[in-house]
Amino acid sequence: MAVNLKQLAELLGLSQTTVSRALNGYPEVNAETRQRVLQAVRETGYRPNRAAQRLATGKAYSIGMVMPIAPGIDSDVHFGEFLAGLAEEAVKHDFHFVLNPSAPEDEEVTFRRLAASGNVDALFLAYMRANDPRIAMLKSLSIPFVVHGRSIGESRDYPFLDIDNTSAFYDATRLLIQLGHQRIALINGPEYLAFSIRRKKGMLRALAEHGLSLDEALVQHSLMTDEHGYRSMQPFLQHAQPPTAVLCSSTVLALGAVRAINQAGLKIGEDISLIAHDDVLPMLKPENFSIPLTTTRSSLRAAGARIATRLIGGILKRGDYPEQELWRAELIVRASTGPAPQK
Repeated sequence: MAVNLKQLAELLGLSQTTVSRALNGYPEVNAETRQRVLQAVRETGYRPNRAAQRLATGKAYSIGMVMPIAPGIDSDVHFGEFLAGLAEEAVKHDFHFVLNPSAPEDEEVTFRRLAASGNVDALFLAYMRANDPRIAMLKSLSIPFVVHGRSIGESRDYPFLDIDNTSAFYDATRLLIQLGHQRIALINGPEYLAFSIRRKKGMLRALAEHGLSLDEALVQHSLMTDEHGYRSMQPFLQHAQPPTAVLCSSTVLALGAVRAINQAGLKIGEDISLIAHDDVLPMLKPENFSIPLTTTRSSLRAAGARIATRLIGGILKRGDYPEQELWRAELIVRASTGPAPQK
């Protein structure tokens, strides 16, 4: 049977106040005592009384998020992987989630209600768009928040964690150009999302530097599923001047693109090259494709864990974290890229 606070304090030979302060991260409790308390918590299965803890500290020990419910979003494996990282870090600190589903048109109301409820100590925001109005709305609330991604066309005076999507697809496109490719296709995420806009921007920049342009007939924006990857790739291959290379915004999209390429009887890495962005999804490793994929890599799970660390650190007044972080994606060359085929 799990012990209560009084029993835990007696077991450790400490006062209940000291144990409570150790669990709540008060700086006057030294590191050795805090570690003793945490070890005893693990061994005894102690769980704090949330109601009493909230009265004592004014904290809910919860992170709030609004999950937009729309076709394709509620079953997005990418969002699930991000939440897994967030959850792994939250569990370490005995933090909870308050997850509010919301129709896109009701998001602002849902965020305001969540912030005013007192049930969360901080919020996080995802699925960033160009000129995203939710940034100003969150800044108007008296609650900490961190954004996963960045808006476009807004001042950047808000806390965020993002990957450098522009540089990632610039580097990927430049590699293809160095291999002799000139007709390069793009299978991207939804057109209104900021990461999609930046990835296309990076591609366009690399092409322009080499006097090349992007044929808009070779661009598709869609939800990031394997079926959409398949449907996007098929018309590219049937084009009068098909591409010799393709960039995919996800390994999930690439899974469908590879299926279309194989059905067309083409050899990846020889007849057509392919580069995908790898979010490090555990069930879809690029090295396990029939032809290992060249990728730009940045872990969504790691991003989720980092945002949880920043939010929880801010709530508990622990650590000193940067307000804004821009992670560089790693370009990993494998067998799916090769020289452009000779005419």
